[in-house]
This record gives sequence, structure tokens and C-alpha cells, in this order.
Amino acid sequence: MSELAIQLHDNNRRLDAIDRKILTVLQEDASLSVAEIGDRVGLSSTPCWKRIQRLEADGVILRRVALVDQNKIGLGISVFVSVESADHSEAWLRKFADAVSAMPEVMEFYRMAGDVDYMLRVVVADMQAYDVFYKKLISAVPLKNVTSRFAMEKIMSVTALRGPAG
Repeated sequence: MSELAIQLHDNNRRLDAIDRKILTVLQEDASLSVAEIGDRVGLSSTPCWKRIQRLEADGVILRRVALVDQNKIGLGISVFVSVESADHSEAWLRKFADAVSAMPEVMEFYRMAGDVDYMLRVVVADMQAYDVFYKKLISAVPLKNVTSRFAMEKIMSVTALRGPAG
């Protein structure tokens, strides 16, 4: 087995060096044409398109999106919200997950290991908008503790995943 290939968990298909190059190019600029992507990775359009389709079918590429500057659309505050729960039942989690997932302010939602149970990344326009969100959150289900940490400055943010070194 080549060091450049990794086995996908869902099936026996492997990512080779060209698949990795395609993923790198798409993560940088998904608006490129198939011909441009092919040129960058050393393939003609048809085999490049087939690989992209396979990566999508295999669930490696989840979707292609536009990244938006939150400040330019009036959503200048990022808040990291830690949640602790006294109830760890499946029914409680389902209700909590459904409620949080329906809140458009929530950009990311994780179940954690350690001293907090859940972590949310929330984006809002201002403190008043966060207060409205907070009241919605604490009324959704019983919570033990909610701690909010406000980001003062975004120093680094990437969306491109870096694969294992090959």
C-alpha cells in the first residue's frame, strides 16, 4: 500500500495523490471549472470530473459552498458557548440537539469530553442579539450551566482540511 493512499472508513476505496490534489484545489476555490481543476492536478476534464463525482458519491466532498465574511453582513460577534447538563439521557440529548440545531445563530455544535458537555460556536450581530439567543437556549431544555466566551479578534480561521502527510 502506498503511503499516499488512505483507506476510507465507509468502503475500501482509497484516496490517492491525485484525489488529494483535487481536494486541495476544491477547498481553495470550488468555483473553478473542471478543466481548470484538471490542469492543476494533471488530468484532462473527463477523468477529473469522474474523480470529483466519485468523491461526492463516497461522501468525501460533502458540498460546495461560498464562504461569507460575517462582519460584512452585520454578524460581528462570535461567541463560544459551553453547556453543562445534569441530564445525560438519550431523550434529553435528542430534545437539546433538535432545539440547538434549529437555531440559525449556531454555526457549530459539539458533544465534548472533559469538564463541559457541549460546545457551540454562535455568530450574532450584537450583544442584544446574543441575549435573545441566550434566552432561547436556556428555555429550550433544563441546563446545569452555560458559559459564554466572546471572541475579541479572529486571528486564524481555515476551512480547508489538511490530510495526513503523504
